Amino acid sequence: MPSARADFKVIGLIGVAHGTSHFFHMLLPPLFPVFIREFGLSYSQLGLLVTVFFVISGMGQALGGFLVDRVGARPVLFAALSSFVLAALAAASAQGYAGLVLAAALAGLGNAPFHPVDFTILNKRVSQSRLGHAFSVHGISGNLGWAIAPLFLVGIGHATGNWRTAYLCAALLPLGVLALLGAQRHAIDDRQGHWAHEATAAGRAASSAEHPLAFLRLPSVWLCFSFFFWTTAALSAIQSFAGPALARMYGLQPSVTAYVVTGYMLCGAVGMVLGGFLVSRMRRLEQAIAGAMCFAAVLLLLVASGWLPALVAAGLASLAGFGTGLAGPSRDMLIKRAAPPGATGRVYGTVYSGLDVGFALASPVFGWTLDHGLSGTVFGGSAALLGLGVLSASLVGMRLPRPLARTGTVPATVRG
Repeated sequence: MPSARADFKVIGLIGVAHGTSHFFHMLLPPLFPVFIREFGLSYSQLGLLVTVFFVISGMGQALGGFLVDRVGARPVLFAALSSFVLAALAAASAQGYAGLVLAAALAGLGNAPFHPVDFTILNKRVSQSRLGHAFSVHGISGNLGWAIAPLFLVGIGHATGNWRTAYLCAALLPLGVLALLGAQRHAIDDRQGHWAHEATAAGRAASSAEHPLAFLRLPSVWLCFSFFFWTTAALSAIQSFAGPALARMYGLQPSVTAYVVTGYMLCGAVGMVLGGFLVSRMRRLEQAIAGAMCFAAVLLLLVASGWLPALVAAGLASLAGFGTGLAGPSRDMLIKRAAPPGATGRVYGTVYSGLDVGFALASPVFGWTLDHGLSGTVFGGSAALLGLGVLSASLVGMRLPRPLARTGTVPATVRG
């Protein structure tokens, strides 16, 4: 078994890489008001930029899982980070909508393989006893990447008076991560460290006996996909449009609303920490998910009402992130239980592509509602989508073998 030091080195390196990928989810949305002023764009057009990112990311994620299984995770990770560098440079040099589309496409291409890459390396290089810590750090690092992006881009743009400088600085982030991972490349070599939980005899036998696409016949895989679709469609509304919606509904200044997303993600990170303790105590994970997400939905409905004091509305919109974060570890463990053995990259690529599809379809819809003065639908619609996510999680839980759902034991197979 690897040492604790070796495990936590891998966990830390993958956490940094995952945080970078989430930072680049937010490469363009924090500066949407700038693009409206500079290029005369509508919110519908800006929503389509998010769609470009996530369509490319979703298609690439499903295919990237097969690529990771074939060539290994490490070289794919290095290529993805290089694509982020190009995306930031494209944004910095954009002269109009076409340049922003190019930046969104390159960022989406870089984001595509991250979940298959990350979970393949973690499953192969981290010992079973510390995988829970690995998954927790992975989720928190993603939320921190989302939280840092608005602060970084808006802050540097404001300090320098030039939004292009913010993007040039953003290009340095993946360059630095590439240098770090290159120096520690042996720690993230997924050709080594095939621990028992990843490559049992039973798992190898099942993998060799079944068609590579056999896992697609499992209803639980598609229910997990739908869960990611609904919940990330809700997140897309908050990430891209909570700021302008709050400004219109409550008269808040952009200097305040720009940081609502940061607050949402930081509250989500706190929720994930507490959710890591909750997941070991819950007999039925879908119940933990339902309670946490219903809490978030109620807060978003209160914001959608328009009845609150302005700063209270901004605070509750941020606090809703605590509920979604609290559900995160239970969500990840539920997907792990539902996943079949022997197809690490493929399962992750398929299930997590629901995240990309949710972002891709939701952004132009919520952008359209803002263009037509329906600001409250950003929060009310998010609450409804979280409710659909609760339904999907409940259906996954119903399909789990009864002993697993009741006792909380986890089969030593692939995480999903």
